[in-house]
Amino acid sequence: MISDIIRKLNSYLSFWIRDNKPVNRSKDKLIKKYIQKNISLNKIIKKNLKETHNIFNEKLYLLLQKKDITNFLRESFIQKMFFLHNRFFVYAELRELQKNKRWSLYKKLINEDIVGNPIRYFLYPDSSGNRINHVYHLNVLSRELNINLTDIKKVFEFGGGYGCMARIFSKLNKKIKYTCFDTHNVNLLQFYYLKHNNLDVGFSKKNDFFLNSNLKKVNKTYETKLKSLFIANWSLSETPKKFRKNFISIIKKNEFILICFQEKFEDIDNLKYFNNLRSKLSNKFEIKILKNKFYTGNMINKHNHYFFVGKKL
Repeated sequence: MISDIIRKLNSYLSFWIRDNKPVNRSKDKLIKKYIQKNISLNKIIKKNLKETHNIFNEKLYLLLQKKDITNFLRESFIQKMFFLHNRFFVYAELRELQKNKRWSLYKKLINEDIVGNPIRYFLYPDSSGNRINHVYHLNVLSRELNINLTDIKKVFEFGGGYGCMARIFSKLNKKIKYTCFDTHNVNLLQFYYLKHNNLDVGFSKKNDFFLNSNLKKVNKTYETKLKSLFIANWSLSETPKKFRKNFISIIKKNEFILICFQEKFEDIDNLKYFNNLRSKLSNKFEIKILKNKFYTGNMINKHNHYFFVGKKL
């Protein structure tokens, strides 16, 4: 595909940056052994996913089977879904972070890890385009709702990617309680990434970073308190509308909301959907829908993207 070729060409912009150090081999072997015992395509409930994500999960299953995940962030299909690298609009996001009074904090948050062998951002080698992009989203949340990110004590993330946002919150608050809800094999990828970053991650609610793909388990066990946040970065907006209904009650349990979405996904009009959701939640939340001023898709697929941010009244 043309988009894959463009992504590959963009990666060459970082050719001059020194490679990431390798991860600890003995630790890597143990983590991969655990993953091998637990991978399963049968745990993927296809009706809960759109076609794009069903294809992705099949590819991820094959990658996990081959045990070839040390450099997973160099895989084109993973970059397409989870890892934004050398895009020029990211520099505009970085400049906004640098001009912010919280830059000393943001500078620590965007410092990239070695796990997965990420492509370093060619205009700021200490980070990656993806890490900068994630921290910029948190900056929007903090700015629009006037909240201190370090005060957040609990996070529920719908679709946690490879664990980048969870890793950022581990730097914001060492006592954070974090839930990643995703498909089973994506949870295993998150396990690989977060375990290598020395975090208390696992498939039990007792873990600080709780990985879960069981919807019934979530609804029964998820409890919230003040300073809790619901996050969904282009994940909720890429699932069938019927499946989204299961998470409205969880959204309502949190004090803050951060959802990023594209105007349309496959056959879904997301702008209409999230405007309706704002109306439904307006009696309990102050909600803003803001156009993303920097990200407008790519040269092949131009479309608007939005932030849905909310704070409990």
